[in-house]
Amino acid sequence: MATLTIKNIPEEVYEKLKRCAIASRRSINKEVIAVIERALETPPIDVDAAFKRTRKIRELTAQYRIRYEELKQWKNEGRK
Repeated sequence: MATLTIKNIPEEVYEKLKRCAIASRRSINKEVIAVIERALETPPIDVDAAFKRTRKIRELTAQYRIRYEELKQWKNEGRK
């Protein structure tokens, strides 16, 4: 197996990593490996498909116009 050395990790990043390792009952080394594995498993974003969905949503909602007063009212109702 390969060895990797990481230098100059910001303290706040290290502390988050340490908390995650404790919560997962793993060593910090194993937590780093788990984080890297998760990051590499994430499928890449299909930018063309995302733009296509965005354009479709814009087409479907083009006729809707929200006035500032309506938005303000809805926000206030949601805060109750």
